[in-house]
Amino acid sequence: MEPIAGLAIVAVLLIVAVSAFAEKHGVAAPLLLVVVGIGLSVIPGAPALEIEPEWILTVVLPPLLYAAAVNMPATDFRRDFGAIGALSVLLVIASAFASGAVLYWLLPDLGFAAAVAVGAVISPPDAVAATAIGKRLGLPSRLVTILEGEGLVNDATALVLMRTAVAATAGAVSFGSALGDFAIAVVVGAGVGLIVGIVTVQIRARIDQPVLTTAISFVVPFLAFVPAEELHASGVLAVVVAGLVTGAQSARKFSPGDRIVDRTNWRTIQMLLENGVFLLMGYQMTVLIEDVRHDGFGVWLAVGLGLVATAVLVLARVVFVIPLVAWLRRGERRNAEKAERIEDALGRIDAVNFSHAPERRERVTRFLQRKQADAAFYAREGLGWRGGAVLAWSGMRGVVTLAAAQSLPSDLPYRSQLILVAFTVAVVTLLVQGGTLPAVIRMLGVRGSDAQEAHREFTRLVAELGDAARALLDNPGLRRSDGKPFDAAIVDEVRRRSLAAAPPSGDHEEWTGALPRLEQRRELQRMVLDAEQAALLDARASGIYHSHAIIAAQHAIDNNFAMLEGPSAHG
Repeated sequence: MEPIAGLAIVAVLLIVAVSAFAEKHGVAAPLLLVVVGIGLSVIPGAPALEIEPEWILTVVLPPLLYAAAVNMPATDFRRDFGAIGALSVLLVIASAFASGAVLYWLLPDLGFAAAVAVGAVISPPDAVAATAIGKRLGLPSRLVTILEGEGLVNDATALVLMRTAVAATAGAVSFGSALGDFAIAVVVGAGVGLIVGIVTVQIRARIDQPVLTTAISFVVPFLAFVPAEELHASGVLAVVVAGLVTGAQSARKFSPGDRIVDRTNWRTIQMLLENGVFLLMGYQMTVLIEDVRHDGFGVWLAVGLGLVATAVLVLARVVFVIPLVAWLRRGERRNAEKAERIEDALGRIDAVNFSHAPERRERVTRFLQRKQADAAFYAREGLGWRGGAVLAWSGMRGVVTLAAAQSLPSDLPYRSQLILVAFTVAVVTLLVQGGTLPAVIRMLGVRGSDAQEAHREFTRLVAELGDAARALLDNPGLRRSDGKPFDAAIVDEVRRRSLAAAPPSGDHEEWTGALPRLEQRRELQRMVLDAEQAALLDARASGIYHSHAIIAAQHAIDNNFAMLEGPSAHG
């Protein structure tokens, strides 16, 4: 037990140190962690570390996917569901059969069904490294969303396909039944995730205590995963759907405190689990190589098979992305015309008589505005061929490939060699594609929206929020919860503070000119809070005050810090 605890402590410290180094030097942390893991594994006397693959698939993967799904913007996921579905379902299936066919041709004793199972293991890309690089280099948000969405859903496709192919190795599964099992696993898994997401959000919304709601959130991934797996459905898909539902409803159902705590906790969990798996991937390479040598199979032959499989997967992705980008580009032109038609329809609503059902007018207007926003998004946020090239080169493998490879049946021919093949695919794609992706992005000149446009959009949003606040404060019917009116001086004070807290509108130059004053105000407020914190530490050390007073004061200071720093303080 002690060696495992020691390794865990060292692993966490390494993850934090490498992540900080990567952030400072502009390198994707997963790439460095794989290299660090390989380096640690060759140190003489390094302890052997064997982790059951079921632990990764059932303990690590559910919270990892849930953390990513909760932070996925629901609107962006919905808008690009077609592209995400094509990449995470169709491409995974095509890649599994293509790479499986090559492995079967090179290792005929393996059997075609078993080869497809291995192909399913190495087919799903992991978006962690790609999105980390993309966000740092300013990729368009739509491209990042597609990569993140693909990484969420493709694991479910790969694991269901692998399970079906493994069952087919016994010869007891026909193509029709395999297709039916696949469809049932997807539908039931999505249904379980939907139910778990809705129910747990409702329960957490009724508990006004962030500690308790956070405790519930920790078990939500497993509440979705375990029942779905017991029903022989996709537990991974259930977790993703539960996370998407939770993320979509959090703004309406959860308190600000719940959301702050949720974001901080789940992003911490996500960082440790993601990076821990990459570190483990590198650390286990020498053990896998020794297993292959023990079986009398050439290590370089297994690595060579891995390189061949990598080439097939890269080629399959490039071939698939070309028509996908062409389809998306055709949609740009159609949606530009569609946005104009919807705008005309919105202009004609005033001529329609809704006097008998005014709420219907509001619903129709809201529906058309949403459709117009979607059409304008598709027309404005085109992917383009350069973005398509980045998408095609972002096929790095990761967590699922690591775990699923080691869960292959023990009686599978060439099992240890195939595990090394899968690890070779994962490491090569991470180091080669991940290592060269920044250069590819810079060479192609792919960029997202500029700072001035982002500021103008933010200013419009803030102005809209400010209008809502002023409408509330100017409402003559404004009353307290007990029905009594607010004191006029209090209303004026809140109005002044709301306007002072709002960022300045205007053009980019005015915004930039106002920043020093805003920073000066925040700096002074931060100094005041630091002085209060130091005095509180002295009071705590003196023992004069009761602990409940110290704790209450600490919470007050923490909340003031949170309001001062805003979203950046909480991820």
